[in-house]
Amino acid sequence: MKTKLFIFSLLMSFVTFAQVEISGKVIDTKGNPIPGANVYLDGTYDGASTDENGKYSFTTSEEGTQTIVVSFISFETFYKTAVLSKLNNLVIKLREDINTLDAVVINAGSFDAGEKARAVALKPLDIVTTASALGDVVGAFQTLPGTSANDEDGRLFVRGGDANETQMFIDGIRVFNPFVPTSSNVPTRGRFSPFLFKGMTFSTGGYSAEYGQALSSVLTLNTIDQPDQEKTEIQLMTVGAGIGNTQIWGKNSFSINTSYINLAPYQIAFPGREEWNKPFEGASGEMVYRYQPNEDGLLKLYSAFNYSNLDVIQEDINFANGFNFALQNTNLYFNGSYKQRLGSRWSISGGMSYTNENTDFTLQDNLIDDQENSAHFKVKVSKRFSSRIKLNFGSEYFITNFKEKFTLNNTNSFNYGFNNNIFGTFAETDIFFSKKLAAKVGLRAENNEFSDQMTFSPRASLAYKSGAKSQFSFAYGKFYQNPRSEYLKFSTDLNPENATHYIANYQFMKDKQQFRIEAYYKQYDDLVKFDDQFASPSSNFDNNGDGFAKGVDVFWRDNKNIKNLDYWVSYSYLDTERDHRNFPTRATPNFASSHNASVVGKYWVDSWKTQLGVSYRFATGRTYTNPNKIGFLNEKTKNYNSVSLNAAYLISQQKILYISVNNVLGTENVFGYNYSNQPNMNGTFERQALRPTADQFFFIGFFWSISDDNKSNQLDNI
Repeated sequence: MKTKLFIFSLLMSFVTFAQVEISGKVIDTKGNPIPGANVYLDGTYDGASTDENGKYSFTTSEEGTQTIVVSFISFETFYKTAVLSKLNNLVIKLREDINTLDAVVINAGSFDAGEKARAVALKPLDIVTTASALGDVVGAFQTLPGTSANDEDGRLFVRGGDANETQMFIDGIRVFNPFVPTSSNVPTRGRFSPFLFKGMTFSTGGYSAEYGQALSSVLTLNTIDQPDQEKTEIQLMTVGAGIGNTQIWGKNSFSINTSYINLAPYQIAFPGREEWNKPFEGASGEMVYRYQPNEDGLLKLYSAFNYSNLDVIQEDINFANGFNFALQNTNLYFNGSYKQRLGSRWSISGGMSYTNENTDFTLQDNLIDDQENSAHFKVKVSKRFSSRIKLNFGSEYFITNFKEKFTLNNTNSFNYGFNNNIFGTFAETDIFFSKKLAAKVGLRAENNEFSDQMTFSPRASLAYKSGAKSQFSFAYGKFYQNPRSEYLKFSTDLNPENATHYIANYQFMKDKQQFRIEAYYKQYDDLVKFDDQFASPSSNFDNNGDGFAKGVDVFWRDNKNIKNLDYWVSYSYLDTERDHRNFPTRATPNFASSHNASVVGKYWVDSWKTQLGVSYRFATGRTYTNPNKIGFLNEKTKNYNSVSLNAAYLISQQKILYISVNNVLGTENVFGYNYSNQPNMNGTFERQALRPTADQFFFIGFFWSISDDNKSNQLDNI
């Protein structure tokens, strides 16, 4: 018996001797103790929680090299590997987890539209239910601050830049001709269906080094990765019809969408002030194939074909019988992209796009045949060193071949054109110093083959979270863009134009409310100038132009205070002048308004099963030159005003009746004046107001969805 007790006591003393005590303290970066943190040795059950003073203590029988782990919500998990003796008496400092929802967001000059974005300005549903947008992606973004009202054009004019200074990208790949061509004073529309996209970012300046060839702005659209179900969508409209279908099998999905538009019946019912030989007619088809070979990879192939034509006699003070304008356009676009995550730290993405566009114009007796073939190849690699540091780098190649045949008075023909290839490379890093402070720093380099010039574009953004719901952001960047085709087809002895952006931003977000104010300054250099009334083969071109744009943008959105009401208010102040094109002096260009404002409201009436929408846009007058007075761009048009209404009635869960009226009050907006070439007998140049072909536009549509769940509808498509 004594022998057994001796052996038992010996064993117990050995076990006691083998136990090692581990203790220490857990604090934050400011030295404050963190109570309740979980501390343990990896792969064991040995551990403890910190007390109210951040202290912990536990024993272990483990030996040799071990890993101590410390974790607590809203902080980064701490790991330290060492021999057991060096894991005792540690003072462990935890850093805030920058991946939390309340972390700072770098957003200077950027508006996000998507359900998953942290700082959302618009949701996908907003894009297509804005009354004035008529289902067009660009139309909805025109209600945001930083844009100018140019309803006779339809494209994005951003912060003193013309529409050619804004570029569009789909899944990171360039879209060379995103808009359907039209006649003057008839707004264009984007070529792409809104339902394709899951998220959108509208950068009004200071955007990432990943994107180039845009002086003012980029609009990036990200397509849906995988549809959630099979469905068929039918659209019957006063201007045409459309049908779409989505099929899913295994790791594959395929979507097709077609539409046909013909304004002839509409012109009969609501004739405008123009004489149409052939009202606008258009047809389009889109196909998207998606394949997901594994959980971390995705292939997307998108193609679209558009056809449009029109023939109109437009009022013109210099042509007694009006001015004949006709066009026929075909556009083929292909976009392919692939992304793959390589382990937990690396990922690669890339793709290519190709555009073939042919347009035949008739200008009285003059004929113009334009042909453009463009392509974009891109690869991008991302490396996440930690939750705080991420590096993106890549390269891309742009190819453009443009040809034009001009036939004067149906007799003599002249050929123009150019080839323009650009190599670009970029590197950019995101650095999160803490949940409150983050930076994005990048550099872009481009080489233009036609000018054999290398350009370098530094970009930098900084964001600081000043409170639980507020933050400040700042951005700087240099941006280059090649001269437009109408110059390069006559002269390739030109350098890229450039602009420098400075941006300061403040944002406050709280429970379905968002306020932001942003100030900016842009300096333009090397703008193209020529010495004729219009750019022509005989013009002398140079890069001696310059200019500036400065202003303040304000945005407020509220979806909280009034039940079922969602609204946002935008205001922009713009002060801009430039010396470019054939300007004799620096002046405010005729596409820029000093003050722009918009109000968009959407109200759901549950008893009617109807969403009502209203949109109001205001802009002060734009400059024009009155030859009866001394000076250049010496007068301004009257202020622009437009109120639009819409309603979407849910007949049943999958059937919707939609009605909209643009400029419901019939305001006679004027975009400028066309003066006679010669003065009258009194020595006065007579003029004609430039107005839209019709003051109002009416639309009625029936939208029917047939899906697996019998619930989805097309509210996000109208």
